[in-house]
Amino acid sequence: MLNPKIIFEDESLLVIDKPAGVTVNKAETTKEDTIQDWAEIKLAKEIKEETDPVFKSRAGIVHRLDKETSGLLLIAKNNTSFLNLQSQFKERVVTKKYLTLVHGVLEPAKGTINAPIDRLPWNREHFGVFPGGREAVTDYKIVETYHGTSLQDKYSLLEITPHTGRTHQIRVHLKYLGHPVVGDELYAGRKTARDDRKFCPRQFLHAAYIKFTHSEVKEIIEFNSPLPPDLSQVLSSLTKVS
Repeated sequence: MLNPKIIFEDESLLVIDKPAGVTVNKAETTKEDTIQDWAEIKLAKEIKEETDPVFKSRAGIVHRLDKETSGLLLIAKNNTSFLNLQSQFKERVVTKKYLTLVHGVLEPAKGTINAPIDRLPWNREHFGVFPGGREAVTDYKIVETYHGTSLQDKYSLLEITPHTGRTHQIRVHLKYLGHPVVGDELYAGRKTARDDRKFCPRQFLHAAYIKFTHSEVKEIIEFNSPLPPDLSQVLSSLTKVS
């Protein structure tokens, strides 16, 4: 039975630490338990009392994370909170930061990626940078650099701040720069991802920080989530570049 860690809970919202390998939203093709399944049980009373069909159909889940991405996820416990948080995301006043390990060393060490994203015409499940795509803006900065068993294998641990919420935005933007996320089976390339999975069990992407305005008390609140053990172990297996 799925039992995600609850970081914060009050009468209007939940902040959970989503484990890697768990899908957020239900779908006909999803057979395993999802965060939405868990939320429907956890918030059964609240969902029953609400009448808004969107809130009920999403079980209060405000945003999403990829299946292999771990970290902070917001779930509203009533429709007022749900609409308020959705509005904050739409108006881009929610601050989210991710930690990710990528191939190579980025130059400059901090910067902004401003490149439009759209679905690939030949594969609707994948995304890429295309002129005329939807606006997508991502800030990055290097936290630490590493090398593997070979000095030629260089990696950067990045703090990522997306300013838009496009599907696969971080992964697509870093691939576009030529520094794909370690372990990313969609965008790093089949051989690269296969080699990555020898030391990294999944795509190295973690939602580590979120800041937003509480819908009831109208105060800014923020939460942090440290790297989970599987990703911490990956960094421990590498050597820091002095």
